[in-house]
This record gives sequence, structure tokens and C-alpha cells, in this order.
Amino acid sequence: MNISLLIVGLFMILALFLGIISSRGKEMSMEQWTVGGRGFGALIIFFLIAGEVYTTFTFLGGSGWTYTRGAAVYYVPAYIFLAYVLSYWFVPKIWRYCKENNLISQPDFFVAKYKSTALGILVAVVGCVAMVPYIVIQFKGLGIIVSSASYGSISPTVASVIGAIVVATYVMISGIHGSAWTAIIKDFMILIVVIFLGIYIPFHYYGGIQPMFQAVEMVKPELLILSDAGLSPSWFISTVIFTAIGFYIMPTSFMVILSANGEKNLRKNAITLPLYTILLLFIFFVGFSAITIIPELGAAQGDMALLTLAIKTFDPWVIGIIGAAGLLTALVPCSVMLMSIAAGLTQNVYKVIVPNASDKQLLLVSKLLIVVLSMIALYFTITGGEAMAMLNIMAYSLIVQLAPTLFFSLMKNNFITKEGAFAGIITGVIVVLFMTINGLGIGDLLPTAPQWIQDINASFIALIVNIVLMLVTSVVARMFISFKQPGVE
Repeated sequence: MNISLLIVGLFMILALFLGIISSRGKEMSMEQWTVGGRGFGALIIFFLIAGEVYTTFTFLGGSGWTYTRGAAVYYVPAYIFLAYVLSYWFVPKIWRYCKENNLISQPDFFVAKYKSTALGILVAVVGCVAMVPYIVIQFKGLGIIVSSASYGSISPTVASVIGAIVVATYVMISGIHGSAWTAIIKDFMILIVVIFLGIYIPFHYYGGIQPMFQAVEMVKPELLILSDAGLSPSWFISTVIFTAIGFYIMPTSFMVILSANGEKNLRKNAITLPLYTILLLFIFFVGFSAITIIPELGAAQGDMALLTLAIKTFDPWVIGIIGAAGLLTALVPCSVMLMSIAAGLTQNVYKVIVPNASDKQLLLVSKLLIVVLSMIALYFTITGGEAMAMLNIMAYSLIVQLAPTLFFSLMKNNFITKEGAFAGIITGVIVVLFMTINGLGIGDLLPTAPQWIQDINASFIALIVNIVLMLVTSVVARMFISFKQPGVE
């Protein structure tokens, strides 16, 4: 066993150990398992939310998109900054309502707001469908990282399977407590590794960051600006808007919100997290450096840019540390993803079927779902071949269909009915899946439209259809209710 693989293996064992012992002294109820008894302070919430930013998509997909698409990758920090700004106002409202009504999952919120178990089932299923691609990203990235760190002695498939077993084990035992403990180590590791790589590589190969950009400009100047068509400014703006809207509507972010011990801590994080997100730029510096240092990588191998460049540059023990940091970027967010989906399905599907289920039974079902969901994600990890960033955007395209219903529910006088909410969400999801499967964009539907319109993110079509159906159905439903009321002629 080489030193690099040994270091990665030790950190994997450490993550498993911390995940298991984090529940010591705590009696695991559904509330304790899912949202930590709503007792996490500002610092733990910071680490957990940061875990949603620094995933394997950021670590590998971010540098990979920089390598293949250039400036388009700046959509990532842009949408995260915007998401934090929005969260300052609406996230505390969500926390307060869930605290007052003892809600522990995202579907619970929709059920309580719209008094509809059917809507809760739909939201739980949509969350599951949206998050599976994101879990695939983590498993795929984990496989790439461990395989590369082992210098090919372990295949990506085997690495993904081992990682899935580790994360499923400590999630089933400790729930969100395991994620929180591991997140602390992960964020310190990623902080050190990202800054080191983002500074060392440009200075080592080019003598600085500015000379690095100058070298890229000599070879591929088109990667330093947004293109006139395709990944153009209109694509950039539209993608930033809809992903920002979807950030805190993700089941994972929703669960982290509910684990906080107060509204004030959520606002603190909305203020401080943008500073932490600036570190993404260091990942991009690595991707830009790779353009001229390892030009032989093709577009399909963009996700390998960071690790390929690191292996070319550093000794095996350094690769081990980089690989360990990358490993944790998969385990932490993946654990919260699995848990949030399992809790939603248990609370809003299983509990509807078995209404008299005890808390102990619900907890057992959630843990069994962790295993099932892990196996499904592994299947798509092994058989799927889409780039990480595309999977990421698809996940947001699906989950953002919940946004109109959620934001209307925060209004003092919500006009939307449960029928309208259901119709809007399910129609939006169908449109997203149809367009994604068939590879359709606005340009395919409006071939004669100006280029800037054709380049708008196709997910806006689904969102517009969603909102229109939601409003129309709500109007019809309210008219029907008025017509049925006694005394109405």
C-alpha cells in the first residue's frame, strides 16, 4: 500500500469513527437523528452549510469546468452569494414555523402549510428524485479521488462502494450528529488544501496568478470570457438566479436549517458564509493552471484536471492529504443528502401508509431507506456518464420547482391552494425531466428567437409553466370552493 492511499484510508476510518461516537450519550429519536434536537449553534451550522458548498462537485467539477468551460464556472460563487443574501430574510421564517409546529423534514413544512398529505408525498418524491443525481456526484467524485490517490491500485467503482458503506453506516447510527462532527474536520482540511493548491500551483508553474491568466490568454483566450452563444451572459444570469433560489430549498439545506438552535445563528451565517465561499476562486485557479500545463486532457476528462495536475506536481504523501480532503467533501454532504431524503420519505410516505407507526419504527424505516438509497445512487454512479456540473444543474432544476409554492406560503395571506401547489410542482417536474431526457433547450423551442433568449437556462420554461398552472389552478379551486359554499347561488 502506498503512502497516499494509507493517508486516505486513515481519514476514511477517522470519519467513520467520529460518525459513530458522535451519538454517544444521546437517545436517538427521529427529531434527534434528523435535526439534532434543534440544538446546533452558529459554528456547527456554519460547518454544515459550508458542507453544502464544498462538495466533490466543487473540488473536482469546479476545477473541471474551469478547465473545459473557463469563465462560465463563475456562476457557482455568484449563485451561492445570492442564496446567502436571500436566506437572511426567508430562512428564519422557515425555522420559526417548523419550531412552532414541531416539523423535522421539508415535506412536513409543505403538509403543514397547505394541509395536504398528498402534497407532502409529492414533495418527498421530488426531493428524492432531485437529490439522487447529487448523491451520484458525491459517489462518482469519491471514486475518482480514491482511485487517483491510490495511483490506480483501487478502481473508482470499488472506492465508491467502500465510501457508500462508510457513509451509510455512520448516518444510520448517528444521523446528523455524525455529519456535524465530520464536517468540522472536513472544512479545516479543505480550507488548508484549497488555499495551498490555489496559490502554490500558479506560482510554481507561472510565477504568479496574473502570469497564469496571461498564459491562458495566449492559448485559449475564449475561456477567460463568457461566450457569445451557449454559455453566454444570459445563460449565466438565468442559471445564477434559479440555482440561488434552489439552494436553501434543497432537502439538505432545509434539514440543516431546522437543526439550528435559533434564528439569530442563521442570520449570522448568512453574513459570514460569503467570505468562506470566496475560497472557491482558489479551486478555479487550479483549473485555469491545468489548461496549459496538462492540455492533453479532453473535455470528457475535465473532472480529472485537479488530481492529474496534483499528481504531476507533488509527492505521494501530499496527494494523500489532497485525496483525504476530497474524500471528506464527498462523505459529509452525502450523509446529509441521504438522511434528508430518508426522513422525508419516512415522515410523509411511510407514515401516511402506516399512520400509527411509533417513533422507533419510523427511525428504523429511515435507516433502511438509507441503505436502499445508497444502492440506487451506486447503480447510477457505476452506469452513468454525465459530467458533474450537468448533474448538479439538473438537481437544482428539479428542486427549484418547489420554490413558488414555498415562497407563497411565507406570505401573510397565501393565495395559493393545495390543488394549485400540487399542479404547479408536478407539471414543472415533468417539464424538467422531459427537456433533460430529450436534450431540449429554449433554442430548440424558439429557433428564431434572439440568441440571448435561446441561451436562457431551459429550467425557466419549467418554472414559468409551474407558476402559471399553480395560479390558474388556485383560481379555479377557490371559485369551486366558493360555488359549493351554502347560500351561494
